[in-house]
Amino acid sequence: QVQLVESGGGLVQAGGSLRLSCAASGSIFSINPMGWYRQAPGKQRELVARIHSIGNTYYADSVKGRFTISRDNARNTVYLQMNSLKPEDTAVYSCYLDYIKRYWGQGTQVTVSS
Repeated sequence: QVQLVESGGGLVQAGGSLRLSCAASGSIFSINPMGWYRQAPGKQRELVARIHSIGNTYYADSVKGRFTISRDNARNTVYLQMNSLKPEDTAVYSCYLDYIKRYWGQGTQVTVSS
């Protein structure tokens, strides 16, 4: 069984920064793709960023140049550094890991005030 524990959400003013962490435990390997989705009230869930074992990354256009995804394979942890935050970044952010099926974290709230 795989478990994902997220941390790092909170309230920040526009222009500020936050770093989200997602620690994975269980039957996993460092090659598992991991990433982050977000969902704002009344909006569809959006893939924010993902990273593969060799460092290949993907970013949604809305966060390119502001967000950086990284991973520490020794700690089975993926990070999302979010800079220059905007009110429209307000959402629940959830990490995921793909291993046979997709596993999800519990979600962490990010609120950006204007």
